[in-house]
Amino acid sequence: MHDPRALIEMGSEAVRRLARRGYTLDLSALESLQSRRSQLITRADDLRAESKRVAQEVQQVARQGGDTETLKGQARDLKESIRSAEAEQDQAQQELRDLLLTIPNLPLDSTPDGDSDEHAVEIRRFGAPPSFSFEPKDHVDLGEALGILDFTRASKLSGSRFSVSRGPGAAIERALATLFLDLHTKRHGYVEHAVPYLVTRQTMTGTGQLPKFEEDLFATGMGDRELFLIPTAEVPLTNLYADEIIPPAELPLALTAHTPCFRSEAGSYGRDTRGILRQHQFSKVEMVRICDPEDSQAQLEKMLSHAEACLKELGLAYRVVQLAAGDLGFSAQITYDIEVWLPSQQTYREISSVSDCGSFQARRAGIRTRDEHGKTKPVATLNGSGLPIGRTLAALLEQCQQQDGSIVLPEALVSYLGFRRISADGTTEA
Repeated sequence: MHDPRALIEMGSEAVRRLARRGYTLDLSALESLQSRRSQLITRADDLRAESKRVAQEVQQVARQGGDTETLKGQARDLKESIRSAEAEQDQAQQELRDLLLTIPNLPLDSTPDGDSDEHAVEIRRFGAPPSFSFEPKDHVDLGEALGILDFTRASKLSGSRFSVSRGPGAAIERALATLFLDLHTKRHGYVEHAVPYLVTRQTMTGTGQLPKFEEDLFATGMGDRELFLIPTAEVPLTNLYADEIIPPAELPLALTAHTPCFRSEAGSYGRDTRGILRQHQFSKVEMVRICDPEDSQAQLEKMLSHAEACLKELGLAYRVVQLAAGDLGFSAQITYDIEVWLPSQQTYREISSVSDCGSFQARRAGIRTRDEHGKTKPVATLNGSGLPIGRTLAALLEQCQQQDGSIVLPEALVSYLGFRRISADGTTEA
């Protein structure tokens, strides 16, 4: 969430930067709400000061034996005026907050122009896409033929966009999660967390999922409690420090968690409906970093290298792109996507997004630190996938497939799995 005074002070510059991501800032409406709120605060303060003066005068007149009825009437009228002014102030504050909650983060000027993945700028590539002497199959055909992915029975359980992994498939998913967590905790310095999968509306609002993306969430409740299934561990991890002041000496914080993620994928019907690329429930290892705002760009590059390390460990071919301003997520000011090569599609597909949100989420969630003078200020928050389990499994099956339908897995997984090869009949071999 933005500081309204900062947006107003930026003026046309804020309008320009938001226009790059397709958002039209109504600066006059913002100025009007901010001015009305300020006027009502001043009016309420003035009324409280007058009420205090009249109360003192009542006491003075009473001590002198004078008639206080008129003054008491004034005091009653002032109390009613104060209640009315405070109600108007609360209403104005809520209207201003409602507007601010809908304004996305300002993209950095270093982000490319454009509004789709076609305008992303390639930064680098790692590994050569595998070449095959045969027509490569997609992960669905491979997984079903091996008996390690079952979409038919998943549909029987839950409908479309769910999957069941079995045998070696389930083992690979477990191994991937453990490998990624080991990399992040033992090599990259993250602290692993086990977090709730159900969170409050306030928690969702803190990281920017609400109010804008409510249709993308799965909501539930217990009695009079409203709760939401998390779409990513970014939500609980970042909000662990909501309404707290983090000592500067403790920054940066590096947090990670492996959780299921739940997304309704509203508006995406017809896209990636085949297989495990876009599902209502999937598993992911998430990274979150919290730091001083002046350090956020360096932390972004560090987090990007941590996500890349997961793919390098597996020997998967990928590329890194920087997203265009109009294609950024709501809370991000700059984002890198890592795209893994999928032979069946002969293209790179997104497997991780790594974003610097600046102080945008911290303002919404009330996460602060102190400057060199001891004054509080918002921190910066960053998040990134490191990595999603399903999409990594899909890339592994497709890049590691053999002509006979078997899969030869990377060495990095063998110590976790106890096998290296899945034969065409679904059996495993060391």
